[in-house]
Amino acid sequence: MRQKDAFGYSRRRGGRRPVARDASMIRTLDDAEIARVLTYERLIPAMERALTAFSQGEVTQPVRNVIPVEQGQRYLGVMPAVMSESLGAKLVCFYPKNAAAGLPTHLATIVLFESETGHPLAFLDGRRITEMRTAAVSAAVTRRLASPNARVLALLGSGVQAQAHLEALRHVGRFEEVRVWSRNPAHAQQFASRHGARAMEAEAAVRGADVIVTATHSAEPVLRGEWLKHGAHVNAVGACLPTWRELDDAAMRDSILIVDSREAALQESGDVILSQAAIFAEAGEVFAGTRHVPRDATTVFKSLGLAVEDIASARLVYDAITASSST
Repeated sequence: MRQKDAFGYSRRRGGRRPVARDASMIRTLDDAEIARVLTYERLIPAMERALTAFSQGEVTQPVRNVIPVEQGQRYLGVMPAVMSESLGAKLVCFYPKNAAAGLPTHLATIVLFESETGHPLAFLDGRRITEMRTAAVSAAVTRRLASPNARVLALLGSGVQAQAHLEALRHVGRFEEVRVWSRNPAHAQQFASRHGARAMEAEAAVRGADVIVTATHSAEPVLRGEWLKHGAHVNAVGACLPTWRELDDAAMRDSILIVDSREAALQESGDVILSQAAIFAEAGEVFAGTRHVPRDATTVFKSLGLAVEDIASARLVYDAITASSST
């Protein structure tokens, strides 16, 4: 299968089939172990490879199944994917109401299997992987779509994803000014103090910005197209339900729209569904060079998060940890 080469994996070594492992070799990898090996330097290119394989039809992945626990407040997502070397699934609890109590809004577990034998390899804490792979995908897309002279970054939202995006985007751009807005001004000011940013109103933050990230739990638009300068790039990573949105019609319709998955965007993204904006390409098509976006275009990347990103990240972590423990 083509996906065997897409990720740089090898199913066999020396012509031998994989050796069966016993159940005692199944690993449980906690957040501290994952934090030691998962870096944006490795993760950003891994996400490019994963999404390229996805858009080329080399990954089997249904749209996530979202089960309401409490409508509008608590959800369980089931996200399976089959790749060349690995397969698995993420179970993720999306609890927006946790934010009010200072608790994580996303909690997840990933189970990783070997594709060749079906042997379970590991159970991984999914919180950090979800956080970092989301930002890594945005960074990979930003590197392809944003102006190479981008210097001003605006963050709408001041939570976990805003912080992750700030770190990841600094790997692909040289931002001289970082602006931040939050519906809670105190949170924006705290974020600004920690990260050398400027807390501002949303419109002021967006006007003149080269790269904008929307990372909120808003059900109504927080970014208006009239605020965007020509050639700006937006990473829209919040509003992951079909009735929620972060961007207004003008922002969606007057920009070139890139998504991680057409099928998922047309089922899950309120920004896409409610605006009826035309999808130009998937990110994997841009990475593969089969769809070309002018560098001076105004662009929006609508990110929903895909299981293939989680499984590729989990495999990256698993391989790094097993390699280090064998030396």
